[in-house]
Amino acid sequence: MGTDDPGERDVLQGLIKLSAAFVHAARGNPTGLAKNLRGARDRLATPAAVGAGPELGIDVRQLVDRIGERLVVVDRASSSAAVSPEDGLLVVRIPRTRRSDLGDG
Repeated sequence: MGTDDPGERDVLQGLIKLSAAFVHAARGNPTGLAKNLRGARDRLATPAAVGAGPELGIDVRQLVDRIGERLVVVDRASSSAAVSPEDGLLVVRIPRTRRSDLGDG
């Protein structure tokens, strides 16, 4: 399995890293959370990923921005002993593109 399209691969790997970040947040691991959020942001911010986003129905630019916002919160919370889901760190919605954005009418 897999894809030969570099953009699609970057998007999928970015989403996997974002999912791993959620697991670390749920377990109260701010280091793992921050590391995976940064990895997700870096993978999704590639020109190939941004270009592949509309085909996959994901507004990748907006997702990268939202991950960046979460990283600001995580960095502020890094001085605390633990990160909990109640801190709002799990809230990163994946912005979808509208069908009309894809040229399907």
